[in-house]
Amino acid sequence: MAAADDLAFHEFEEAANLLAETPDAATTSQSDKLTSQEHVAVVVGSGIGYGAEGEEEDDKTSLLQDEKPQPRFWTFDYYQSFFDVDTSQVLDRIKGSLLPHPGHNFVRHHLRNRPDLYGPFWICATLAFVLAVTGNLTLVLAQRRDPSIHYSPQFHKVTIAGITIYCYAWLVPLALWGFLRWRQGTRERMGLYTFLETVCVYGYSLFVFIPTVVLWLIPVQWLQWLFGALALALSAAGLVFTLWPVVREDTRLVAAALLSIVVLLHALLALGCKLYFFQPLPLDHVVPAPQAIPPSPNVLLPSSVQPMTTF
Repeated sequence: MAAADDLAFHEFEEAANLLAETPDAATTSQSDKLTSQEHVAVVVGSGIGYGAEGEEEDDKTSLLQDEKPQPRFWTFDYYQSFFDVDTSQVLDRIKGSLLPHPGHNFVRHHLRNRPDLYGPFWICATLAFVLAVTGNLTLVLAQRRDPSIHYSPQFHKVTIAGITIYCYAWLVPLALWGFLRWRQGTRERMGLYTFLETVCVYGYSLFVFIPTVVLWLIPVQWLQWLFGALALALSAAGLVFTLWPVVREDTRLVAAALLSIVVLLHALLALGCKLYFFQPLPLDHVVPAPQAIPPSPNVLLPSSVQPMTTF
């Protein structure tokens, strides 16, 4: 105890001497230092506590969002997310469908796990409308070239075009998706697109036929077939390049057969539209020109033109 007291008094004497030498110097006590340290510790600890509470609140918010019930598939809210797409995304996907090349996967490079139904829906609607209109315009233009052709509006072509295009854009992807899902069960390494991604790929692949149908108004048969072949090649190539990463894990026979069926169905759609909406005029639409009928020899001529008889 004595040694401790001597040390305390010795420190006090040194402090007094320093204060005497520098009277303007500020002094702080050990208790003040401890108080400031405690204050800093409290402030730092309180900051950490607030940060932890903020993280906990964020975690609770994310959990509440995850626990939010998903809308049913028969409600409007379920399909609203598939139409949430801007114009730039739609234009980029249309451009990707028009410029296919090997190694370019439409789903991976353009859809990016966000398939939409806005583009396919309006592409199918536009194609059906353009098919019906151009099919009627073909008859109108033919009547201008040949007045003997009788034209009457064919409104039923709008219904036929709509049913054909929408059934193809939905039923064929459904069958393809079901087959690939079945094959996925037998081939573990085989990937699979979702049904909406498959519908999106088919919908955007039909865009190239819209300008092609307009070009079919040119009354030159070989030129019409050339435009149709080019459009079919671009559209089918986009489908093949997109489906190849999925089917290449299957056997070669199944992959070749599946891609051949996809191209064949696409060709049948293009060929059917060409032959039905731009078919040659049927006979009942052509009014035959009146022909002069020679008079029968048994018919008596009028008295004014009867030959004179001499006696």
